[in-house]
Formats: sequence, C-alpha cells, structure tokens
Amino acid sequence: MGPSGALLAWCAGLIATLIVGFVAGATAQTFPTRPIRLIVPFAPGGLNDTVARLMQPHLEKGLGQPIIIDNRPAASGIVGTDAVAKAQPDGHTLLMVASSHTVVPATNAKLPYDANRDFAAVAMIGRNPFLFVVNARTRAATLAEFIALAKTNPGKINYATPGAASQSHLVTELFSQRAGIKLQHIPYRGGAPAILAMISGDTEFAVISPLASLPHIRSGALRAIAAGGMARDPQMPDLPTVAESGFPGFEAIQWVGLLTTAGTPPEIVARLNGEVNRAIRDTDVIAKLAAQGAVPAGGTPAEFQAVIANEIRNWTEIARSANIKAE
Repeated sequence: MGPSGALLAWCAGLIATLIVGFVAGATAQTFPTRPIRLIVPFAPGGLNDTVARLMQPHLEKGLGQPIIIDNRPAASGIVGTDAVAKAQPDGHTLLMVASSHTVVPATNAKLPYDANRDFAAVAMIGRNPFLFVVNARTRAATLAEFIALAKTNPGKINYATPGAASQSHLVTELFSQRAGIKLQHIPYRGGAPAILAMISGDTEFAVISPLASLPHIRSGALRAIAAGGMARDPQMPDLPTVAESGFPGFEAIQWVGLLTTAGTPPEIVARLNGEVNRAIRDTDVIAKLAAQGAVPAGGTPAEFQAVIANEIRNWTEIARSANIKAE
C-alpha cells in the first residue's frame, strides 16, 4: 500500500471511530425512550421491594420516564430474574436483586439463566453486615468464647437460619469451617421465626441481618458477638468484626443492587449507574437505607460485576463442600 492508500485507510478508520462515538453518545442521550420496568422478583414489603420504591422517584426524575415496579414473587426469585435475562437488551427492563442472587446459582443445579453471563451489573445500591448473635442465656459474650463453647459441645449447639440453602446458611457453614466447629442447623421459614426460635431458646446462635435482630439485641433478648463487615457497624461501634476476632479477611454482608439484561449498550449502563450513584447521595435516601440497616454502596458497574462473580464462585465452593442444595 502506497502513502496515499495508507492515508485513506487512516482517514477511514478515524471516520468510523467518530461515527461509533457519535452513535454511542446519541444512544445515551436519547435513552430512555419509554417507561422503564423495574422487576422485583419477590413480594411487596421485602428489602428488594422497599429499596426499589425508595429509588423509584429519584430514577424517574433523573431519567425523565416513569419507573414501573413489577413484583414477580415465585420460585425464590427465579421467575422474575429470568424475565430480565430474556428481555430486550436496551436498558428498559431492570432487576432489583439482593445478595441472594449469588446464592441461588450456587445451590440450584439447573437454572433457566446464567447469573454471570445473562445480566449486566448497573450498581450496588446498599449493603449491610450480617450480625453474629446468640441467645442472651448462652454462656458466650464474645466470638472467641462462643467458638470455645462449640468446641466443647460438638454438634450440640443449634443455629437458626431463615431457610435451608439461604445466604445465612452458607455463611454459617463457611464460618464453622474456618473456626473448626460443628453446629446443628435448624432452618425456619423466614427471618422472623428464626429470631423467635433464638429468643425462646430453641436455638442458640444465628448469622442474621441487623434489620431482623437489632430490636431484640437492644431489648436484651439476644446478644451480638460480632459483625460481618470489614469495618465496624456504625450502629454498633463497640462490636468487633469477625475479621478483628481472629479471622482476617472474613466478610459476611448482604447487599441490594440493580441489574439489567446482558448486551445492553455500555453507555446506557453508564447512564443508569450515574443516576443510581446520584440518588444514593441524597440525604433522604441515606436515612431510609439506614432504617433498613443498610449504608449506601455505589461504585462502577465493573466493581459490582466483580462482586457478583466472586460471590457465585465462593458460595458454589461452600455449597459443594457442605452438601447444601436448594429444596
């Protein structure tokens, strides 16, 4: 190719790059072109639904289109999640998920979607640490004392969870492996009955959300012995983390975040991400997340995608080693 041919090729490449950039910019500017459907794969009233309704007016204001919340409670969230996996990849269908999104593929051999490949992460909205709690009559005031108690009574201490194959179940099994203890799992149908079992003394230990447990910790019915975050919980600044208590790097958190369909143009994902990050800086949103025991998270789509991939990998390993499967 002569000099003139090389010049023509360079010009053609430059023009193509400019066209792609122009189209991408135009797509971001024109999105959204119609109301956005925000699917919540659980019933009204839960954390996913509460956060969806908290974010709704802020996203509507930022995006200039109505946000229609669509609750689809069935099959542990699988039905609603699958609807987003199979939607048009144009950003007009969103999914509000909690960290159970990464537990489901770890405990279900067959799903109609791939939790890693079929979704584009938008942003993590909020996060909160699990609390490690004991019945107030249990002879353990710290995590170290509880571990010592469990080691002297292998398999005799009952722990409650909101259900078999739940995130609480997996976290407790992971902790038990790290601590070298053996506990007896007692699954319940939800967080409320698990807490009641703790208070009554039917069970002695639980790894559970602060939203469910904090009122009973404050009343004295339960005792918190550690927090699952890497940093101390602002609501309980005197409570050590599990990492501080002899398990460096151990983290046990819940989160809630926004996904859309894989293949959605990156500029649309970036637009959605920007609106989420803007909304969670609002003082009203911060206060209402705090009421749910959560703090704002935020960050980039890539950071959220990495969290999801890492959790799926970790939970799959734990589920396999502990033989945990969804019913």
